[in-house]
Amino acid sequence: QVQLVESGGGLVQAGGSLRLSCAASGSIFSPNTMGWYRQAPGKQRELVALITNGGGTNYAESVKGRFTISRNNAKNTVYLQMNSLKPEDTAVYVCNVKSGWRDDWGQGTQVTVSS
Repeated sequence: QVQLVESGGGLVQAGGSLRLSCAASGSIFSPNTMGWYRQAPGKQRELVALITNGGGTNYAESVKGRFTISRNNAKNTVYLQMNSLKPEDTAVYVCNVKSGWRDDWGQGTQVTVSS
């Protein structure tokens, strides 16, 4: 069983910043990948960024240069620093951990960017 607890969402004006955190607990094996996805109303869930436990990263084109993903392996926590936010970044951001055969998801945290 893996539990994911997200925090850090909220309302921010365009151009502002937010930092999301996701703490994972339970049976997490190595190697693993932690990441963030988002889903806006009426749209499919999409990858935002992911990071392996070795530090390799991958970003959606739409967030490159503005968002930074990082992790603390000792705490099994992944972070998403979001800068220069745009209204189109408004979505529910969901944490994901892929570990062995497991694929676990958080509840999501709302990010709203006003213009």
